[in-house]
Amino acid sequence: QVQLVESGGGLVQAGGSLRLSCSASGRTSSDYAMGWFRQAPGKEREYVAAISRSGRASNYVESVKARFTISRDNAKSTVYLQMNSLKPEDTAVYYCAATRMLGVFTTASAYDYWGQGTQVTVSS
Repeated sequence: QVQLVESGGGLVQAGGSLRLSCSASGRTSSDYAMGWFRQAPGKEREYVAAISRSGRASNYVESVKARFTISRDNAKSTVYLQMNSLKPEDTAVYYCAATRMLGVFTTASAYDYWGQGTQVTVSS
């Protein structure tokens, strides 16, 4: 089992940047493919980005391509989401998630473990 803790959220103006971190503990982080999801008030949880166990493969939802970058440092058991050119519509609680399956996964049902989330607010 793995425990996930997100950090790095906050309030930023439109056009600004934030880097979210997701620290994993309990098992070797390279045993897990990871994903980032977000949920805005009144909306369903939405897929944002995912990365394979090794970090060699990644995937993004179309709305964040060229603005967000997912990466991982398995030695530090941490996955990152670098968010640039933020827009007000990026405002949400951001969650990281982990699965032991091989590959890159874009659906929430593929993930077994979730963090508590970190709030990102982008002001216009």
